[in-house]
Amino acid sequence: MENLISKIKNSIALSAEAEVYIHSIAKERTVSRGDILIQQGQTVNKTFFVKHGSLRSFCIDQEGKEHTLQFAIKDWWISDFTAIYNHVPASLTVECIADSTVIEFNARELEEIYNRFPEFEPYQRKNLERHIVSLNKRILNQMQLTALARYQLFLEQYPDIEQSISNYHIASYLGMTQQSLSRVRAELAKI
Repeated sequence: MENLISKIKNSIALSAEAEVYIHSIAKERTVSRGDILIQQGQTVNKTFFVKHGSLRSFCIDQEGKEHTLQFAIKDWWISDFTAIYNHVPASLTVECIADSTVIEFNARELEEIYNRFPEFEPYQRKNLERHIVSLNKRILNQMQLTALARYQLFLEQYPDIEQSISNYHIASYLGMTQQSLSRVRAELAKI
């Protein structure tokens, strides 16, 4: 919890009351590789802060192909925010891809923090803004960058994750096959 509290305090003045409330609604969980935290199609009422480890969100298309939308590493948030805010079934699955510790929040209880402690709202708004910008950049990068450039950007954004996750997940995130990922790695090695 202290990682999260420190992160919040770096952004806003957090009252002792607000800190106590955060502790009261937070649940620290140890999750193992392969554990599913949110399943595509289910009702979503949880959001997760990654204390350590790696998670990913992905969807499965009509042909059964997986598409990884996001990786979440230390100090990142992950959930299916569309499902939470639009009150619709999850379009994403959130899976643990390396043994991890997360801080789990009930989304409705977390939402209550804004009513009780209005000073918290700018912190969460900034988190959501960063999330939107990140997803926008990701979409544009998928459309505009070469496979090699996308892979290089992945290595910059997630410098320590490659050794702990499968090539399948990386290829799914980059929008390519595992064979294409191998070719891109070979191309990068020549540079």
